[in-house]
Amino acid sequence: MNRSIIEQDLKEVYQRKIPWEKLEGKTVLVTGAYGMLASYLVYMLIYLNEKAGMHIQILAVVRSEEKLRERFLEFAQRSYFKVYKSELDAPISIAEDIHYIIHAASLASPQYYKVCPVEVLKPNTVGNYYLLELAAEKKVEGYLFFSTGDVYGVVEGRSSIKENDYGSMDTLDIHNCYSESKRMAETMCRAWQQQKEVPVKIARICHTYAPTMDVEHDTRVFASFVNDIIRKKDIVMKSSGRSKRTFCYIADALAAFFLILFCGEKGEAYNVCNTEEFYSIADLAQILVGLYPDRQLKVVRKDREKGDVYVENSVANSVPFDNSKLKRLGWETNYDVRTGFRQVIEGIGQKEEDERGDAYAGNQYFDTDIQ
Repeated sequence: MNRSIIEQDLKEVYQRKIPWEKLEGKTVLVTGAYGMLASYLVYMLIYLNEKAGMHIQILAVVRSEEKLRERFLEFAQRSYFKVYKSELDAPISIAEDIHYIIHAASLASPQYYKVCPVEVLKPNTVGNYYLLELAAEKKVEGYLFFSTGDVYGVVEGRSSIKENDYGSMDTLDIHNCYSESKRMAETMCRAWQQQKEVPVKIARICHTYAPTMDVEHDTRVFASFVNDIIRKKDIVMKSSGRSKRTFCYIADALAAFFLILFCGEKGEAYNVCNTEEFYSIADLAQILVGLYPDRQLKVVRKDREKGDVYVENSVANSVPFDNSKLKRLGWETNYDVRTGFRQVIEGIGQKEEDERGDAYAGNQYFDTDIQ
């Protein structure tokens, strides 16, 4: 049986210079565990148990147990895997020791910012409070918070954006329910580190894409573009396409998350971005249709429909983020947008074909032995 895209990614990341031994015999709590990014973290922990012979306890904190079991299938039944259902609006009662907490739960798509801004900001503030208190109680070895490049606001007069660059942000712009709550969460992390010695690390995640994207419901432009390609439809672009972004494939981002957790400085933030892959939205659309010339697809420009709840980012910067601080931890990128998006398109497309044929099984992620 051919290895799945996800397994290929996990094996490739495992072979990087990351001190995996720090996880041996440890318990790791992950919030938002079935999400696009966090699920890859959990897959990696499963992979380390199943294929590297490690002993890692996984505590998955989720809103829906059903969605978690759909994502991880029989692996969610393993003895090393425990599920906690929580909205992160109250303390989580956990008796056992916890060594690492990774707080990844967040509604990160602009489709939510106008519709349910309260639910967007709660995990970053209220949820973060309860998790930091839990971290202090358990005396964890590491606390990784998933933040965002949106915290910078509008940065002017820079050729790139470093971790100590900050610009303006309109607190009353509803889009900023996300970015302002992430700013507050970072300050909270720093406060708990200062006063209660919680070893916090912060990953400021920029545009990251993965085979775990829900392209049917995720309205972010790159997810919509992928869905169009999979459906063999022309890409529909609902903006001028001039805005530029750095695009990072999930395998590179996954390596960054673990390096920050294990090797990052306490109380510090790190830009997680692939600076070399800095493209306008229009350029990305053209690259994606170019991946499959036989499909003869093109890019079509259309206006958003009246009443569309998608809230475009009014503070988008036109310069790339600087990842040199992360690179000093030994991080490197192995995927450009052509390679990465092909992984995503083929991974999602194959999954759908397997499901239609009733052949999709969780253990396909781990068919091959680690070399």
